[in-house]
Amino acid sequence: MDILWQYQFRIILLGDSTVGKSSLLKRFTDGIYSDVADPTVGVDFYARSLEIESGVKIKLQLWDTAGQERFRSITTSYYRNSVGGLLVFDLTNRKTFDHIREWHREVSEHILPHHMVYILIGHKSDLGRDRKVTRDEAEQLAAELGIRYVETSAKCNSNVDRAFELLTRDIYELMKMGEISTRDGWDGVKSGLTAKVLYPAEEETGEREKSCNC
Repeated sequence: MDILWQYQFRIILLGDSTVGKSSLLKRFTDGIYSDVADPTVGVDFYARSLEIESGVKIKLQLWDTAGQERFRSITTSYYRNSVGGLLVFDLTNRKTFDHIREWHREVSEHILPHHMVYILIGHKSDLGRDRKVTRDEAEQLAAELGIRYVETSAKCNSNVDRAFELLTRDIYELMKMGEISTRDGWDGVKSGLTAKVLYPAEEETGEREKSCNC
């Protein structure tokens, strides 16, 4: 039997093939890492729950999308039913970074008039000697897109949990402010049997963390 949860967030991982999306998800959900990974075909599904605050458990439905162009028609159908997205690039592969704007634009256009909460992920931070994208470049891109930036390594288990927790907290805070809510026919956010009634808190709004200190 599944543990009771107050809300369920559907989150999608986006980015080119081989950036390590599946490795991030396996580390986050199962606590494992493997140097050998089969390419994702279409969409794979993972799940994990997080306790965001006392008495508030969020179930995350995590969708791992194939980065190859031939699967794009399959993965685009999942955009509209997601509330959050991790935009993932490989710190050792410049092209995957250059394609982030394209991923962001494609998803944002598909979900209009609604919006998705994003976080930018520079993955494979353990391969420092092979790095092709500087932190300053990535932080500048994140600032231009108006999102957070975190560098992760599934291999070393560096900042993996933190990345997912930051995105989950951002979505939850937007729910408390009334900017995100459940909608009929939309699977991005669902309320559980024990959903907490959220009220916008003016005092808390000004105290929200505005930037990542990674």
